[in-house]
Amino acid sequence: MEAVVVDAGSKLLKAGIAAPDQAPPLVMPSKMKLDVEDQELADGAVVEEVVHPVVRGFVKDWDAMEDLLNYVLYRDIGWEIGDEGQILFTEPLFTPKTLREQLVQLMFEKFNVSGFYASEQAVLSLYAVGRISGCTVDIGHGKIDIAPVCEGAVQHIASKRLEIGGVDLTNLFAQELKKSNPSVNLDVADVELLKEQYACCTEDYLTFEGIESSCQPEKHTLPDGQVITIEKEGYIVGEALFQPRILGLEDYGIVHQLVTSVSNVSSEYHRQLLENTMLCGGTSSMTGFEDRFQREANLSTSAICPSLVKPPEYMPENLARYSAWLGGAILAKVVFPQNQHVTKGEYDETGPSIVHKKCF
Repeated sequence: MEAVVVDAGSKLLKAGIAAPDQAPPLVMPSKMKLDVEDQELADGAVVEEVVHPVVRGFVKDWDAMEDLLNYVLYRDIGWEIGDEGQILFTEPLFTPKTLREQLVQLMFEKFNVSGFYASEQAVLSLYAVGRISGCTVDIGHGKIDIAPVCEGAVQHIASKRLEIGGVDLTNLFAQELKKSNPSVNLDVADVELLKEQYACCTEDYLTFEGIESSCQPEKHTLPDGQVITIEKEGYIVGEALFQPRILGLEDYGIVHQLVTSVSNVSSEYHRQLLENTMLCGGTSSMTGFEDRFQREANLSTSAICPSLVKPPEYMPENLARYSAWLGGAILAKVVFPQNQHVTKGEYDETGPSIVHKKCF
């Protein structure tokens, strides 16, 4: 049985049998609906409650995570109870040891897997483009991770996490739309779809400053028939990645954060890291983002100009959205056949702490 690769993000869960040159077969929302009794309603009526097991990259609700994985592995992947296979998980930057141990414990004690491995998303994303060294800028739903990787090892002391992501840009977009459309009722699903269609980056800050006077209003009809006017709001969302003060943050923009991060690594690696910069995560696919990022990088005061890695032609489209999963599929073809993973026997002998010795 081929190994399964799981990349559980804050918004989407990607899973499937390891196939390094294909997009993940299963991409689904990382959420569960629970039926709960509402004591405030007559007769304790049952209402639906939406639970998000993963928040800002980390598992926060293990019961919901177990239910979600149970659905994915047995119903979608096709595992059978008593005949479970091997599994590889992607790990976000700075995953606490306790969470790593809880995951391996869940896999062996609840799912009875025959083998387990976990690897950091930054490393896996680089594997997906044929690199073992470089720097990843991963813009996820709930966070931005910037991680220099040297010879397959994340340089944690130089890595950075920014507690902003796609969800914060969605909220910003909703706020801006509400200012110009006060009578329109927007739900999160509407805003998400509008963001995907209209959020974009200008070529530079000067162009952004001129948007207000040059931007033509555009009418958009929502599924429920309401009409909304969109002008500069989409540009504001894109600019927030380069000017975090728009979100009320004091942090520097994303390119400055990258250069600063790399400067904390030994200088002998600077060229290798900056010349192999990879943008990944769903938000990195925003219209104009890659061009703006490279333009800002070209203006950087760094002695070595950051340049972006281009994905191999044989890899699936939208590689940036699935790079960690694809890298996991590549790694799974190595660690399990070569017995580098955590086995059931090793787990039974050592316990959850074995994950720190075998998965690094």
